[in-house]
Amino acid sequence: MALGTQSIGRRGKLAFRMVAMDMPAQAAEPGQLVPLGHTELYVESHGEGEPLLLVAGLGGVGRFWSRQVAPFAEHFRVITHDHRGVGRSGPGPLISNAGEMADDLLRLMDKLGLESAHLVGHSTGGAIGQHIALRAPERLRSLVLSASWAGPTPLFVQTFRTRRDVLINCGPLNYLMVGTLLAMPAWALSKEFSDANTYLHSRLAQFPGLEVELGRLNAVMSHDLRHQVSAIRTPTFVIGAHDDQLTPPNLSQELAERIPGARLHLLEEGGHFCPHTVTDRYNAAVLDFLKSQQGENLSWPNKSSVSHMR
Repeated sequence: MALGTQSIGRRGKLAFRMVAMDMPAQAAEPGQLVPLGHTELYVESHGEGEPLLLVAGLGGVGRFWSRQVAPFAEHFRVITHDHRGVGRSGPGPLISNAGEMADDLLRLMDKLGLESAHLVGHSTGGAIGQHIALRAPERLRSLVLSASWAGPTPLFVQTFRTRRDVLINCGPLNYLMVGTLLAMPAWALSKEFSDANTYLHSRLAQFPGLEVELGRLNAVMSHDLRHQVSAIRTPTFVIGAHDDQLTPPNLSQELAERIPGARLHLLEEGGHFCPHTVTDRYNAAVLDFLKSQQGENLSWPNKSSVSHMR
């Protein structure tokens, strides 16, 4: 068996390629590309302890969790990845549904030798987590569904159809700007937005291309496990914000009501990007749940009531 690394340039960033022969499980260190066969995923790992997967949403880039990695790594081995075809990951077959993203994550867990892990999934990352909890519940120690949803509503569908139309007809810059306006509360955005070139430069640099993004939008709009999530038995924490325009609080409430034993925490503000806008409050709530699950087995008591914590 042999393991080698080589430096490669990808979209102006430095990454490392894992070259593994006859090695079914390899631990990921920060900045490695892990081959899955049909693609390769960029993976970072920080800290020690029970594994914790932080799974990004529509954007699909692990650095979405930049404000969670360090504090969470004080208690867990934190693993982030860029989804197939985006960020620093390699290209592959176009994504069309969240189940395919879940397949990629399960293959990644196999490659990293992770029999099970805690999972925090934001938005589409939560949809990925739902698929894994239903198909491979033994792989999850606990599940956090952050600003996610079980199935679409008319408002949800129209919002994402509009975003898709803006992308097709007005281009990536306007698409990203509309997405930012929907995801960020005005009070938070006004603090960070100096001008379009500065604020959107890195986002434009990471834009994966029209075909890839349209496939990912289709995965969002087609996700519907509304009538299946009641079968989830993984310990589940649902967190969202009252002022979220993309996944409004009623969608978080529905998840908590449908998943047996799920706990619900609605932040008073923060919008869809609450991990960024109200970081301290978000981290405290999520870490409180995750730490309560450390060392626990996969059993979860039957639901008697939904806890609404404010």
